[in-house]
Amino acid sequence: MSLDTRQDRRDVVKRNHRLGIVAMLLAVLGGCATPSGPQRNVRHPEEVRAQIVRLLPFGTRDAQGWATDIYAAFSALRLAPDDSNLCAALAVIAQESSFHADPVVPGLAAIAGAEIDRRAGDLHIPKFAVSAALRLKSPDGRRYDERIAAVRSERELSRIYEDVIGSVPLGRRLFGDANPVRTGGPMQVSVAFSEAYAGEHSYPYPIDDSIRHEVFTRRGGLYFGIAHLLAYPARYEQPLYRFADFNAGRYASRNAAFQAAVSRASGIPLALDGDLIRHGRENSSTPVGATELAVRALGDDLELSDAQIRRDLEMGDRPEFGDSRTYRRVFALAEQMEKGFLARALVPRIHLESPKITRKLTTRWFAERVDQHYQSCMARAAGQGRSGKRSSASRSQARR
Repeated sequence: MSLDTRQDRRDVVKRNHRLGIVAMLLAVLGGCATPSGPQRNVRHPEEVRAQIVRLLPFGTRDAQGWATDIYAAFSALRLAPDDSNLCAALAVIAQESSFHADPVVPGLAAIAGAEIDRRAGDLHIPKFAVSAALRLKSPDGRRYDERIAAVRSERELSRIYEDVIGSVPLGRRLFGDANPVRTGGPMQVSVAFSEAYAGEHSYPYPIDDSIRHEVFTRRGGLYFGIAHLLAYPARYEQPLYRFADFNAGRYASRNAAFQAAVSRASGIPLALDGDLIRHGRENSSTPVGATELAVRALGDDLELSDAQIRRDLEMGDRPEFGDSRTYRRVFALAEQMEKGFLARALVPRIHLESPKITRKLTTRWFAERVDQHYQSCMARAAGQGRSGKRSSASRSQARR
């Protein structure tokens, strides 16, 4: 080998070495410039509020106020204000109250009167005694029967019941300490959920006497309603199932799919209602619910004891149930039998019951109605982008 050839090789080696050092330096610098986690696309609050105003139905009163309270809820709950999340919240508000902070309930006075009569009948309290009690003056100067006759919203009715329970001797006998108004506000969120959530999380506003009272305000109703809808992890491929959960309870759609898998594997028909265990029936002759009994019937195939099954099913209102042995083994067994994949989410089959409901409605009806609002909102969001005003098409759609 000639000296020239050796020299050429040495030059190539040196050049490659230098290139390698440069590449390493670039890699180090690049690594320093790249964040360790995914970058968050942080948007200015004014930009988000402006987008919410554009997404609101055409003609919404106090649109700026709604946008402010909705954004405040997202911020306090640390939820991403992306199109999907915003439209999910707006869809539920549209369905539950048509963007009225204290929605009017048709026939509420008659509903309240019937509830009082029913409770009095159950307790064998004579009608004349109830009538006499309701003719007493209430704290606002009117008689109770006058206030009930004029009641138009759940907020008003809730206050009446509070006064009856606190001031009328017969009131505590009729209602105990339990106010019959269980939901309220622009998203019709559960008062019980709101009170429990406030006990575990910091509420971002000064409390007006009680969490119950806050639920009936726009800001409080939105905060707790959006928390109930979005502030929990769920492996759903479609928002439809969150809408169903909003009506039936968190993880009800996941649990209904689990019940379907149990039914497939065991051959035992089950109500796909999302309730995995029997609640509040310690004195019942059958303290174990149908779903739990059906899973127990599979115990040998699942290699799980009754106690293990019970412990897992008790996590039915938590995300951890989806990773439990009972959940995973039931689906594995059912899919082995079916020789195919089974859905991990189903809209629960629940018939809605409430004095306010005058026709046959189901959780599926509710979820699909909300989903229609959601799809319309997403279409508006896609049409307007981040900066433009509403197009004429989106304004026309909003009017419809």
